[in-house]
Amino acid sequence: MDAPRLAVRDIALFERRVEFRTPFRFGAVTVEGASQAFVRVEVELEDGRRAMGGTAELMVPKWFDKRPHLSVEDTVDELRAALDSARELYLAAGRDTAFGLSAACYSAHMARCADAGLPALAAAFGPAEMDKAILDALLRALGLNVFEGFSANVMGLDARLAPDISDAAVSAFLSSRRPAGRVALRHTVGMMDPLDGPEGIAALGEREKVGFFKLKLSGTLDADRQRLAAIAARLPADSRVTLDANEQYADAAALTALADLIARDPDLAPIRDRLLYLEQPLPREKTFDEPLAAIPFDVIIDEADDGYGAFAAARALGYAGVSSKSCKGLYKSLVNGARAQANGGFLTAEDLTCQAGLAVQQDTALVAFLGLTHAERNGHHYADGFSGAPEADAFLAAHPEFYERSDGDVRLDVKDGAFHIATLAVPGFASAVLPDWGRLAPLKTREPAFAGEDR
Repeated sequence: MDAPRLAVRDIALFERRVEFRTPFRFGAVTVEGASQAFVRVEVELEDGRRAMGGTAELMVPKWFDKRPHLSVEDTVDELRAALDSARELYLAAGRDTAFGLSAACYSAHMARCADAGLPALAAAFGPAEMDKAILDALLRALGLNVFEGFSANVMGLDARLAPDISDAAVSAFLSSRRPAGRVALRHTVGMMDPLDGPEGIAALGEREKVGFFKLKLSGTLDADRQRLAAIAARLPADSRVTLDANEQYADAAALTALADLIARDPDLAPIRDRLLYLEQPLPREKTFDEPLAAIPFDVIIDEADDGYGAFAAARALGYAGVSSKSCKGLYKSLVNGARAQANGGFLTAEDLTCQAGLAVQQDTALVAFLGLTHAERNGHHYADGFSGAPEADAFLAAHPEFYERSDGDVRLDVKDGAFHIATLAVPGFASAVLPDWGRLAPLKTREPAFAGEDR
């Protein structure tokens, strides 16, 4: 089918605080809670049909922008500013396909945010959220689930923002996908997380049948060696691991030292034998300075993936893959999937911002469509289920294979270590219900304190 043309008639922005049940430390930051952004849109098709759609994403501080002169709240205000900018541009964009609207707004939005001092990764948060909500509304108007919609390319995705591949490569990728029936949970082990007891690695492997673990690194070689050796002694049999340095290894020499340690230290043999890849070891601003040093395992980019050309540039320097995250843009993930199918390399499924409800369901559906078999879902662990959100019961009733009720709240159901995807094949973007909009607070609007700062 031809991709329908639509116009965005209304966009409303909301937020709600999510407190973590246990602190989460990554890189140099410890997070005890964050505000979740919600986007509601109304679209109108050319035949006059209207539909409402929505999305949600956690606004994690000090990940999208780690510059030390910014406060935690400054970095969240950047994300609010990105949402405000994208809202204005999408409402004024006229009528086009869903991806056509995104492409038409992209350059102006990124330039506007750069002028205000936002780094590209933070700026991209705004259109990423608009695109998800618009896609949800379009699919609801058409009565299609996301897997049908992606395969038929109802969003009109093409290669105009990725000139290194062709429109035909994008079409071939979309039409060839056969979504996985289940996506295994990859459990994040933050740097403050206990290794023993009911929250320890062995207990999780036994209780939730977790077979994949993501291990955070600090960037300090001795500390990372001790932490990894302790984890290596506790890993369940047949489990696999990934490592995430969150930009904490300062340069190529530090990365080489880490690789040599993993390759040679006998206490790290269980890590070495199970290692799938290392994620974003170098600072994003140094990632593209020189070819990747020759090391004996795959390395992927994450924070350095701040635009449509980042994956291609990283591949040319020796990086093996790139993360898919809805907060960085679902269309970029699909384009990168087409790149990998046409030119090699691979995608991984990382989390950061996925909380119960729209966020985790939409991102998991994207992961399944991409054909990825496991995904980091640290939001499942660090937040307390729906954290008392009023829509929890509605999501449980609509998607009983995805959630369960335990300890007084609704939580993700991962008893067999995986998410079951069939329940997400409903009209719209992976959810049969939407949040209770009337019980959400409006998105805070503030003049960015970072505007004009020396970058």
